[in-house]
Amino acid sequence: MRIGVLGAARITPAALMRPARVVGGVEVGAVAARDRRRAATFGSRYGVQVVHDSYADVVADPSLDAVYIPLPNGKHAQWTLAALAAGKHVLCEKPFTANAAQAREVAAAAERTGLVVMEAFHYRYHPVARRMLEILHSGELGAVQRVDTALCFPLPRFSDIRYDFGLAGGALMDAGCYAVHSLRLLSPGEPALKAARALTLRRDRRIDRAMTALFDLPGGATGRIRASMWSSTLLSMRATVVGERGTMTVNNYLAPHLWSRFTVTVDGRRRREPVDREPTYVHQLRAFAAAVGGEPANLTPPADSVATMSLIDDIYTAAGLPLRT
Repeated sequence: MRIGVLGAARITPAALMRPARVVGGVEVGAVAARDRRRAATFGSRYGVQVVHDSYADVVADPSLDAVYIPLPNGKHAQWTLAALAAGKHVLCEKPFTANAAQAREVAAAAERTGLVVMEAFHYRYHPVARRMLEILHSGELGAVQRVDTALCFPLPRFSDIRYDFGLAGGALMDAGCYAVHSLRLLSPGEPALKAARALTLRRDRRIDRAMTALFDLPGGATGRIRASMWSSTLLSMRATVVGERGTMTVNNYLAPHLWSRFTVTVDGRRRREPVDREPTYVHQLRAFAAAVGGEPANLTPPADSVATMSLIDDIYTAAGLPLRT
């Protein structure tokens, strides 16, 4: 499988270039960026032989089977649709699109073409995520009573594109999409939003620097997500499920290969689960290649993305903020 890259984004080396060296049958075949010199530098550094003048040239390149899209949030739908129209499979960085309407449009295009579209929630492909689900489905925690997820990190550089409304920025989009997705993953059914509260930037009240949302879950359980790029909670990457008999907590569910503490307490007895140290991105790229090869390996398909983006839209509306466009 030959992949083309749209943009020389900071995430690309960890998310694609290094994993491609260890995942068999995968080659990064071309790259383009807004600045051709930057693309050429990137290509030279990572051994990419072809540097195109534009994203459109990458999408149209007949030697490529797929494209990876690490562009700003507001450009995800546009270029995913262009890639599908050109017959390319797509690995698209999160959040999937700027809003749920765009997500539904992309999902419809993926359905029409039969091509693989995978949202890059890399944590979902790591054995830690699989083990969390195994524990939940085993019933050892008892009936779920509460699910709390968080992704908070400090980003005080307010000129960063992740704070740009025109590029579909905001804490809920960049950090919170992980919290929303993991809440959905660990809940006994789809969450229903109850309330949401945002902390906004002074210079642009449309942009959330932090977001908290509360949910009703099936069976009478409750849920909460916390997301921030600048708040009193400087760092938190935790997922917790509380059941009638016990509690499961994963600190750093996002990138457990770097560091993680996965504990389960049932009937007063506590144990620590082992953590696989292979990078989440390697697991993700392996799954993407398998899905392109026809295997049922896509755990984050467009239908899942539509559900996540719909909940994100609901949160923004409940917090009194406009939807991203």
